[in-house]
Amino acid sequence: MSSEPNAVEKTPAFAQGAMSAGARTGARDRDSGALGLRLQGVQHVGLTVQNMDRAFEFYTQVLGGNEVMRDGDFKGEKIHATLMTDQEILARERRVSPRTIGVPNLKRGTQRLDVRFVQFDNIVIELLQYRDATQPMGNGDSWAEPRDHMSPAYPRSMHFCFYIRDDVDFNKFIHDLEGESARRGMTQVKANRVITVTTEKERQDAPLEANTNKITSGKSNGWSLIYCKGPEGEQLEFVQVLGPVKETFQDALEARRRMLTASSR
Repeated sequence: MSSEPNAVEKTPAFAQGAMSAGARTGARDRDSGALGLRLQGVQHVGLTVQNMDRAFEFYTQVLGGNEVMRDGDFKGEKIHATLMTDQEILARERRVSPRTIGVPNLKRGTQRLDVRFVQFDNIVIELLQYRDATQPMGNGDSWAEPRDHMSPAYPRSMHFCFYIRDDVDFNKFIHDLEGESARRGMTQVKANRVITVTTEKERQDAPLEANTNKITSGKSNGWSLIYCKGPEGEQLEFVQVLGPVKETFQDALEARRRMLTASSR
């Protein structure tokens, strides 16, 4: 018997369902199609911040995003349950106060939630701040203390990756990013270096070319990157994608679009 997988086995799970559902119902009943075909992609990524005004200034004034909207003072049973049900159950199972595991009391309105959305070219970032009800919106620190351990190696850690334009000098961009952030008092905005440094002074004194890890071989040939902490201690990445690896990503996107088009017929 041949070990070669058949056409269905080669097709991702979300598309397998789409092909069979599409054969039965076509585009007339999307709700019975595969889950993947009911999505429009990623709408936004969210970041819970310690200081809303500081984070908003960084993502708009430093990195150049545009404000979409802001809303806030969210409280009450419905929003509390929407956001915190799993953590409330966990607290009960552990027989601890929800507050000890970082659960604000939105239900009673002791704490409130504020949000701001920032638009970039291809994604939206949502900034969230949980604050005490007595604290004005946008000002001051969050209700909860920030996490102390921020290594990107921890499971569940996430990062935002910003895409530097092809014709931009990567090294200078990182230099200017740190300078502009420092000018605004955002002292946590620090990019790593591609050489070993053991003190903050050594990091600052590293040569300009140490700001970028340029990969020139293998499947990632053409990929440049550096990790950087944001003003709230969040993990950021900056990349520039050129040459062979850029073609790889473009080919993958085109292949996905073809597959989705074929599956939805």
